[in-house]
Amino acid sequence: MTIYEIKDRTKNAPYFFERKSMSFFGQTLKDYHVHKMEDGRFLIFAPMKHEGRIVGTTKRIFDPATNRLEMCPESEA
Repeated sequence: MTIYEIKDRTKNAPYFFERKSMSFFGQTLKDYHVHKMEDGRFLIFAPMKHEGRIVGTTKRIFDPATNRLEMCPESEA
C-alpha cells in the first residue's frame, strides 16, 4: 500500500494530508514512508522540518479494516 492510497482511504483525519497542514511541518506526501506491520496495519512516518532542519517525526498507524489513522504509541514506533 502506498501513502497515496492511504490518503485516499483516510476518513477520520481529513486535514492530516491537507497541503497547508503538511507544508507547516515542511512535508510532502513523497516524504512519507509506509511500513506494513505484523498485524496488517501500516506505520506511516515522515520527518518534520523547520528551516531545513529535521526537528521531529510525524508517525501514525493506518488501519485498512477501518480506514482510520491512529496515534502511534511509542512502543510501536
